[in-house]
Amino acid sequence: MLQIGKYVKQKGNYNAFIPDKFPPKGFTYYEPKIIKLLADANLLLGKLDSLTKLIPDIDFFIFMYINKEAAFSSQVEGTKANLTDALQAEVERTPDLPDDVDDILHYIKAMNTGLERLNSLPLSLRLIKEVHATLLTGARGTTSHQPGEFRNSQNWVMGTNLNDARFVPPPPQYVLSAMGELEKFFYSHKNIPTLIKAALLHSQFETIHPFLDGNGRSGRLLITFYLCHQNVLERPVLYFSEYLKKHRNKYFSLLDDYRKGSVSDWLIFFLEGVIQICEKAIKTSDKIIDLREKDLQKMSSLGRASKNAMVLLKHLYKLPIVNVRKVEEATGLSREAANRLVKRFCREGILVQKDQNVKYGRLFVYKDYLSLFE
Repeated sequence: MLQIGKYVKQKGNYNAFIPDKFPPKGFTYYEPKIIKLLADANLLLGKLDSLTKLIPDIDFFIFMYINKEAAFSSQVEGTKANLTDALQAEVERTPDLPDDVDDILHYIKAMNTGLERLNSLPLSLRLIKEVHATLLTGARGTTSHQPGEFRNSQNWVMGTNLNDARFVPPPPQYVLSAMGELEKFFYSHKNIPTLIKAALLHSQFETIHPFLDGNGRSGRLLITFYLCHQNVLERPVLYFSEYLKKHRNKYFSLLDDYRKGSVSDWLIFFLEGVIQICEKAIKTSDKIIDLREKDLQKMSSLGRASKNAMVLLKHLYKLPIVNVRKVEEATGLSREAANRLVKRFCREGILVQKDQNVKYGRLFVYKDYLSLFE
């Protein structure tokens, strides 16, 4: 077992976790199972990277991957809203949408902010703070949680107070130095493979818990940002939260075990997740290509309407739920012409009306495409 840190009694009679130097002294990853999983994960990452290069208009598809990640990462924290709710909210905020759909929308904005900032700003504590500020500023019930600032008071994980919490992170005076070591690790220890480093960065970030709120979501964003920073994939289509949501209890238990020094079990879980995510993303990419070819053939039969139909189809890759107003905006057509185009898409089986009983404010879903991500 490695020494990650130790629990120290604090004023108030609770134990807080004080991390040791990071990365932990004596760390190795040379177990046969880890080496095998790492090789399999890297092989699948290469295959996924090659496949996504074959998808035309890949930037449009990435929006859906980000929306999906945002939904699942928020659900790990208990959010009830789902991917469809988030997509619908992008079109129109209706009373039937769950209130916590706002969490997903803020996550999407934070993800896009981070990916954009990586083009001009190194992966750093500054970037992490900026992303956190985007994640929480104006979000539900987070006005007092210091968006974009490391905490200056004690927090805890689960439970109702410091004495019955599942985990009490380091007191605030330890946060900056611990995060400084994490930042140095971004650029040091180049002998450690990228996926192993990504796993360690996430588990250590969650152990430090540097913010008063939003640590789980910020820590999962960090996985994506680090992999992008390291150019593991040319395009960001590998997201971890669906796997973590599926294995939510095991995820939290293994983070607990990591703090006790059981790093290998956490690495195995993480690498198994990368493999599962890659396998699913590869299948999804294949299906996207097939669906796109099938629907392009339908477009070619529309005669004079085919040009506007192509514009709308491309728009649907980014936002597969639309109303007539969104179709007008995407194509530049009049309301009447946009209505006709939507009806044609419905006849071709590309769009389906979301609620057949609604006559006004109708929403239409690119159902075959959306089902690939749900």
